[in-house]
Amino acid sequence: MNDTVVVEVGKDAIYTLLIMAGPLLVVAMVIGLIISLIQTLTQIQEMTLVFVPKILIVFLALLLLLPFMIEQLRSFSMGIFDRIVALGM
Repeated sequence: MNDTVVVEVGKDAIYTLLIMAGPLLVVAMVIGLIISLIQTLTQIQEMTLVFVPKILIVFLALLLLLPFMIEQLRSFSMGIFDRIVALGM
């Protein structure tokens, strides 16, 4: 095992992390922007108005995106396992 393999595994791990977390972060950002716009237009500065809808929608998005996230993690894990097997031979 050399340095390039370690760097490649690290790069793949970061890429998988971004692919898995990216959609949830985008959903949270868009919902936060919409709620902030509504707060600005109505001049309601209630903190729970930001937190409750955002957390509910992010949980809903998590439930919808969970199969995609599991598939990405499975694919990454299989790649890691294949590399481990290749090192043993």
